[in-house]
Amino acid sequence: MNVTPVFETPYERAGVITPGLPLLPHGTERHPVPGGGSRAVPVYAGDEISLLDREGLQFGELVFFKPDGTSDAAMLGAASHGRPDGVISVLANGSRSGAKVAKALDKAGFDLGKGQAIRVFTDGSHSGDMATFHAECDGLLIVAAPGGPMAPETQEPPTELILYIRRANPGEGKGGMAPPDPLADPLHDINIQPGNAISYEVKKGEYIQVLDVQGRECSDFQAFALRDLDKGIEREIDPTTTRTLMGLVYPSPGIFSKYWNVDQQPLVEIVQDTCGRHDTFGLACTARYYEELGYPGHVNCSDNINKDLAQYNVRPRAGWPAINFFFNTMLDETNAIGMDDPWSRPGDYVLLKALTDLVCVSTACPCDVDQANGWNPTDIQVRTYGASETFSRSVGYRKSAESELEQTKETGFHACFARHTRDFVEYNGYWLPNSFTNHGPVAEYWACREKAAIMDLSPLRKYEVTGPDAEELMQYCVTRNVKKLAVGQLVYTAICYDHGGMIDDGTLFRLGENNFRWVGGNDTSGLWIREQAVKLGLNAWVRSSTDQLHNVAVQGPKSRDILKDILWTAPDKPTVEELGMFRFTPARLHDFDGTSIVLGRAGYSGELGYEIFCHPKDAEEVFDTIWKAGEPHGLTPLGLAALDMVRIEAGLIFAGSEFDDQTDPFEAGIGFTVPLKSKNDDFIGRAALEERKAHPQRKMVGLEIEAGLVPSPGDCLRIGKAQVGEVTSALKSPILGKVIALARVDVTHAEHGTEIEVGQLDGQQKRLKAKVVPYPHFDPTKERVKGNYA
Repeated sequence: MNVTPVFETPYERAGVITPGLPLLPHGTERHPVPGGGSRAVPVYAGDEISLLDREGLQFGELVFFKPDGTSDAAMLGAASHGRPDGVISVLANGSRSGAKVAKALDKAGFDLGKGQAIRVFTDGSHSGDMATFHAECDGLLIVAAPGGPMAPETQEPPTELILYIRRANPGEGKGGMAPPDPLADPLHDINIQPGNAISYEVKKGEYIQVLDVQGRECSDFQAFALRDLDKGIEREIDPTTTRTLMGLVYPSPGIFSKYWNVDQQPLVEIVQDTCGRHDTFGLACTARYYEELGYPGHVNCSDNINKDLAQYNVRPRAGWPAINFFFNTMLDETNAIGMDDPWSRPGDYVLLKALTDLVCVSTACPCDVDQANGWNPTDIQVRTYGASETFSRSVGYRKSAESELEQTKETGFHACFARHTRDFVEYNGYWLPNSFTNHGPVAEYWACREKAAIMDLSPLRKYEVTGPDAEELMQYCVTRNVKKLAVGQLVYTAICYDHGGMIDDGTLFRLGENNFRWVGGNDTSGLWIREQAVKLGLNAWVRSSTDQLHNVAVQGPKSRDILKDILWTAPDKPTVEELGMFRFTPARLHDFDGTSIVLGRAGYSGELGYEIFCHPKDAEEVFDTIWKAGEPHGLTPLGLAALDMVRIEAGLIFAGSEFDDQTDPFEAGIGFTVPLKSKNDDFIGRAALEERKAHPQRKMVGLEIEAGLVPSPGDCLRIGKAQVGEVTSALKSPILGKVIALARVDVTHAEHGTEIEVGQLDGQQKRLKAKVVPYPHFDPTKERVKGNYA
């Protein structure tokens, strides 16, 4: 075992860095192995095989089969560790990756039970550790990252390994990426080279995948109802109709996902989109566009579409309106349309479903004179799939610009909430309910204020921080004084950059002397903490447990009454009724032998409330138990729209609204999380925060709006003609009966009672009268959170 570094590097040329296009050495492949999952990859004599433990403490197991079906660890220069129980357990756990490996083994006729295991990272590996082997003959390599479900009171999540293969004979030629594997067995599998257009027919219910093979390449798409074409009627996708009916610049997976023609007939709907950034319905490139740039005769997509659709007797157009997938256009404040390099990465795609029999046309854009294709036109792959295939709705999500693509996930509680609504929206890589049928945001709001509500908060990011130096690491990374945090206590805190701007806010749980759990709003904070552990050389591990811990919150005056009779805690632990504010405890459903959970007394509503963490496999049981106990108390499901209402009233901040990386905790209204006087130790951003506190520029305030209109986040605040701040969040408060807002203003105008105006229509032509007031607007003394109701 050795540590040959094989890492991606951002593409860079002449001072332009593109982290979204990570590069590997020529001939090197990257294959992520999910925690609790596996991969099967063919290898060839002379290939170098490297396995990276990305987060640390993740055991790995490899099995190598020769072409004759025998397994021989010596062919990788390693010793056999006996039967590959780790791989066998992973293949038996029902995971998607395990099913693919099992299929590969079955196809090859290999018997895993006769395999020889090679085990790595068995002695407490750290983040970044790597094991390297060399193949002495051709064969099939199986790699697994074994691990089972993590109990919520433990801290042993299975995490990802990365398999790198450096090919001994990578091949010659132009290079570039090959198209990824199809999503299913394709009906059509068409490669379109730049400067070409190809038409194809698709039946109702079939799927169309438009795939950017190399990244940063645009593809125009247009579709006609075949039945209309047979009658000589041309009714293609119409941008104006689509925008009007969908209320979006372009549709996306979810409820508002369809593209329509002028007869208001839906032609296709978006099922999956891994890029999320496309054209705002300009024309496909035209001859005139290139002529006016000084390139007469340049090949263009509109002429290509005309040529290929001639076989269907479609009349030619000087410029074709089209969905231009991956083309990055935008409108600026002067109403000018601009463009930049596409956001698409290698392998990004959109998946559409045909809603009637169609004639479709797709292009690979030839533009090489501007940023439309990153100055380098490449190929597009089009695949179609049968109507019998099943594809879940998803939007592409990445933890960072360099990270692997992840499809939108369903939380463990998704099926439970789906009994009550179809209105789900994508949030941080998961589908979350927005509102509920037969309730609606206002009714859900009142349930939370007067009775109880249950909401899905599973997308919160969880990271297990363990090891002898865990306290030192967290003391350095968060603004709170971690040394004062007792076991069984949780604290709300901020994480900042060196300049004082916020990375995230969240809660830190102390599970033991050297055991912490960070629960934040995004992956950036967890990745940042791990980066600091490596940078400082601390003996601490930071491992993601988001997929192992899903959670619901039960909030409202009746929340304690609902939970107290269904949760059991050990004699040395507090009961539900005894659990204090900002405390947590391991618990079980019903009794000693019940399903394991962790119960925390916290929330995001301004009400008495609790959060219940469990493994996703137990989520349905947890939900049903709470629901049954809650029905007599009027328990109601609560979605994101209502959650926004209760949190604004309670003065609780939200990323991207009240704070970002340019906003410090004082400006975000959570200066109490920065105890500069009582925390003597240094922490990230301390010097900048001391300076910012001594010389404040902006302050978070409450506003009461005189008019009945609700301002939008980002609306400017003005005194006279001068802008002095901006609205961060606003609503018409049901319980207060007036429009209120959270806002950030210059300290000169932050005094209570200051009259101020919300500017609209360029900030000058329309004004909403307002005044600065204390916040939280609702229950400022937090009596309801304490459970003290009048």
